[in-house]
Amino acid sequence: MSKSAVAPEELGYDHEEYMLEPVPPTARRGTFGLAMIWVGFGFVVTGLVVGGQLAGQGGAPGMPFGLAMSTIATGELILFALTVLLGIPAMRTGFNLALLSRFSYGSKGFAVPMVVMALLTLGWFASILGMIADIWGGLLGNPSGITVIDPASWGRPDVAPVSLEVVLSCLAFGALFTWTAYRGIAAIEKVAIPVAPFVLVVSLGVGAGMLADNGGWGAMVESASSQSGLGFGSGVTIVVGAWIAGAIMGADIMRYAKNVGAVLIGAGACFILTNPVLNVVGYVGAVSTGDSNFVNWMYDRGILLAIIGVLVWTTSLWTTNNSELYSNSLYTGPALNAFGVRVKRTKIVLVVGVLGTVLGSLAFYQLFFVDFITVLGAAFVPLVGPILADYYLLRRHEFTAESYRRQPALRWPGIISFVAGATLGLLFQYAWPLPFGFSSGIAALLITVVLHIVLHYALRGRTSGPVEDVTGEPVSTPAR
Repeated sequence: MSKSAVAPEELGYDHEEYMLEPVPPTARRGTFGLAMIWVGFGFVVTGLVVGGQLAGQGGAPGMPFGLAMSTIATGELILFALTVLLGIPAMRTGFNLALLSRFSYGSKGFAVPMVVMALLTLGWFASILGMIADIWGGLLGNPSGITVIDPASWGRPDVAPVSLEVVLSCLAFGALFTWTAYRGIAAIEKVAIPVAPFVLVVSLGVGAGMLADNGGWGAMVESASSQSGLGFGSGVTIVVGAWIAGAIMGADIMRYAKNVGAVLIGAGACFILTNPVLNVVGYVGAVSTGDSNFVNWMYDRGILLAIIGVLVWTTSLWTTNNSELYSNSLYTGPALNAFGVRVKRTKIVLVVGVLGTVLGSLAFYQLFFVDFITVLGAAFVPLVGPILADYYLLRRHEFTAESYRRQPALRWPGIISFVAGATLGLLFQYAWPLPFGFSSGIAALLITVVLHIVLHYALRGRTSGPVEDVTGEPVSTPAR
């Protein structure tokens, strides 16, 4: 944290991390600190997995090196653009995603998308704990000889048994991550600043090592030239689908930015730097060694590199999981407040942290991660459609620090367009596959934006219910 950082009492502890109000100018964060948060936030196993998918890991369809690089560039630019588009209104107003949603969904209607976001972040928190616990389980082995959960008994013989060591690792790191998320954005920044550069250096170094062990760059490109079967459109869908949730959650970080430049730098730190690096390292690893996870390569190079790999994996995912739990409290708290349930942000963090830790210990990641992320990834992306349409096309002048406290209970154009978009996202994913492998979530988002605009004029911005403040209490001043 920079020397010019504001005092702790100005950081949000007395304001519940500004859960129900905009972040004031005095509490905005330095650009470097925000960029480091985004670097750490962007380091998650899905980046490596995406690279492996593009490389056709495990005999699946893949693509040659040149096409893979253009696919990664296109997908990451889409994510960068969406993060910036949502980050700018968050920065200019100081509002988190929940408060931005009040303008498009109403003082009670916004609870619908917030429930989706709360479930998404809870599932991610539990899943990342599972990722970390698996890595520690690989390092520690199973000296206890105790198997806590045997997926084979659940009809999943393809999933390795979950040992006592994995469960204990999950519990320990769940407690640690819950504590830092409890402390708020300042603690997350303190974790991110020293960790982020180290993670990037190790990732690049390991990528170079995997290349050197397998004939160098030329040999990798030549080997990759035989990959085929995965088209450009499907590849972009894989890249975007893996990180679309993070792009939308970014509003909760960007509200601390001081200017548009900080928003651009923060988004670039994740989607031009960190995530593309992981995609490329995962691709190189899958082509060179058959495995996109570089920690497994480090395991085979001796105990020292194995320990470094585990520490890098743990510390990098620390920031990511902090952000999941921190954002969860910013979705759950305002939604509960809208219905008269007053719960402090710190209590929400503790309760959700415990719940997520228990889920992680019960093998949520090992058993349900793929299905979970596919369903919510298709259904929740459209929730930002009404916000983007209202801010950039329809009602930007209404996004003010005064009017956010005076919103009708329900704004029907936003609610209807989101429900329709989420339904279409699921149908595109499971029943009506789109041509060229186009992303179901992105298609649903575009349709939601158009539908919201049409409904805004057709229903003349129809609302219902009393005008309410952030606590759900009626107010006499009309909403705009």
